[in-house]
Amino acid sequence: MIITWWPLAALAVIQLADAALCWKPVGFIRDCLVDVRFPRRFWRVLPVLKVASAAGLIIGIWFPPLALVTGVALVGYFIIAITMHVTTRDFGRNLFVNATGMLALCAATLGFVIVSM
Repeated sequence: MIITWWPLAALAVIQLADAALCWKPVGFIRDCLVDVRFPRRFWRVLPVLKVASAAGLIIGIWFPPLALVTGVALVGYFIIAITMHVTTRDFGRNLFVNATGMLALCAATLGFVIVSM
């Protein structure tokens, strides 16, 4: 079964763009990672996770269970990110625009996948 593709494709494009920005973290991403005390030794894992999530979303267009698993993983990822922001008292733009906005987008996409199945 093929589900409507555009929400998954849109989120995949965002994840790929984010992976590119994380490859050699640009200033605002580097600052964010430092602010939440994310260990530098794990920074290289982030682009891999983001590319893997994009692949899961794209393949999920044709294999909806993978879209479901990827959506759940992304929601979990951003819940953890928000928790890290709150724990380190980083209540700025990175929390309220980036992490919370991405959580909302991922949750909406996950909801779309669930309704489409």
